[in-house]
Amino acid sequence: MVFEWVVSKGIWLEGVGGPNFGGALRESGMNRAVQIKCPDPALIIDIAYPPQLSSRPSSPTVTTIHRMDKKKAVAPLVCHGHSRPVVDLFYSPITPDGFFLVSASKDSTPMLRNGETGDWIGTFQGHKGAVWSCGLDKHALRAASASADFSVKLWDAVTGDELQSFEHKHIVRACAFSEDTHLLLTGGAEKYLRIFDLNRPDAPPMEVEKSPGSVRTVAWLHSDQTILSSCIDMGGVRLWDVRTGTIVRTLDTKSSVTSAEVSQDGCYITTADGSTVKFWDANHFGLVKSYDMPCVVESASLEPKYGNKFIAGGEDLWIHVFDFHTGEEVGCNKGHHGPVHCLRFSPGGESYASGSEDGTIRIWQTVPSPHNGPDPSDANGKVKNGADEISHQMEKVDIAKEAKNDGSEKTTGEKATEPN
Repeated sequence: MVFEWVVSKGIWLEGVGGPNFGGALRESGMNRAVQIKCPDPALIIDIAYPPQLSSRPSSPTVTTIHRMDKKKAVAPLVCHGHSRPVVDLFYSPITPDGFFLVSASKDSTPMLRNGETGDWIGTFQGHKGAVWSCGLDKHALRAASASADFSVKLWDAVTGDELQSFEHKHIVRACAFSEDTHLLLTGGAEKYLRIFDLNRPDAPPMEVEKSPGSVRTVAWLHSDQTILSSCIDMGGVRLWDVRTGTIVRTLDTKSSVTSAEVSQDGCYITTADGSTVKFWDANHFGLVKSYDMPCVVESASLEPKYGNKFIAGGEDLWIHVFDFHTGEEVGCNKGHHGPVHCLRFSPGGESYASGSEDGTIRIWQTVPSPHNGPDPSDANGKVKNGADEISHQMEKVDIAKEAKNDGSEKTTGEKATEPN
């Protein structure tokens, strides 16, 4: 395995520790990059000659070498199952059973996966049109999906049962659970934002002031006191006061906002519009940072734990990783065979998922996966991975409830088919 490190110009690196590793310096502008072939990069970190010396001394001196992740090859977990483009992804928060990933696709079947391993858990069947948006509540016990069949469906994420179907008069493009999980926000081609009370699902929804355009994205913030939305056919992000149902602020963008994410700590709003990614103060709504992207991007996501990097992807098929503070591109992951439609970081920031026109979901690790290390078991050998346990249980659950797009009918006892 080859690891690459950035060292200041003038530093010489020597292979120390036997035949298992060796190094080669090459010039890279004002710096030199050294490629190290070794089984464990920790063995050679900080071993270098001091930069002030113009010639190689007789013995090495400990100094600092910074790892350059940009050149490190990353092999993602590839999740198959969808037969058409994946257009939305949503991670649950971390729960006692782990965390989970739900995906929306034009094939009309949202899928639930183990968020850490990408293992398929189940497929929610019942929609008769493309599913444009999906979400999980904070406990990962219920899922929601918005569809081109003019409905938003509420699902039991443990059994796969359809709990409720909220009918609309046009295509629904977005849905989101409130932080307290009691409300469900929807929006779409009707140009209305609706709030459904999940404690009274048969009650008429609350409708806020009519949106100026067809709704593309929705999200909650400020402890469910404010909602944001963007439109398909115009730029800007609109912020609505839930109590009055009126627009209180508009965040201006040149192009239509295709992705809007509220950071996990509630401090930033991340938007993608055209070839620009912007970060807004979620409390005072000022523009914090704006970066030009190398291509038209459709989605962007901020790392949730440290907030020091963000990802963006779009029409060039790649996932670009950027430094949040400088905007410098520090990584680029390739693997999809179609434009990237959606990106989201996992709740702990240890990985992120991408969904593409090619119908696949890819999960990219940002830190070494625990599955590559020792088996996480106790002294008695009992595995303590709750996400794996619940995944195993839920694979046995009957999720097929209604007919799919082709009109074929499934009986109540028929089990969901695991994708190949």
